[in-house]
Amino acid sequence: MSSPGRILALDPGAVRIGLAISDPDRKFAFPLDTYQRQGEQRDAAYFQQLVASEQVTRLLVGLPVHLDGREGEQARLAREFAGWLGRRTGLPVTLWDERFTTAEAESLLWSAGLTHRQRKQRRDRLAAQILLQSYLEAGAPENPEIGPLDGGQTTTPTITS
Repeated sequence: MSSPGRILALDPGAVRIGLAISDPDRKFAFPLDTYQRQGEQRDAAYFQQLVASEQVTRLLVGLPVHLDGREGEQARLAREFAGWLGRRTGLPVTLWDERFTTAEAESLLWSAGLTHRQRKQRRDRLAAQILLQSYLEAGAPENPEIGPLDGGQTTTPTITS
């Protein structure tokens, strides 16, 4: 029986992208790196090389939604990035609710006694790890639904390349 393959999680920001990766059996998430954006061509080359070297079979992109499930400008940008990434790598991309991941990462780093600089260096990749681990614990669904925390209307955030 073949394993499902590794998932690369991305927590995109305007300047930095936090990266985390799963084991091939999709049980554990590990922080990987924080990538500094360098322009569309360099970014594409970086991600193409990364997915090949890490044997990634699926991408997971954090979708920043409001508490009530509404999507704003940041969610639109995340969707654009996910579509671009899927086209550049040829891999399926799933969007996953990233509410509270950065706050949780900051809290964990703060409680570890790290300085502001040390927290800043680790925050994005830890947020990506938290995002990925929550996705793995949910069973790594291919077509998840994201909605308000109160159980109202949901959206299906899978990206088709």
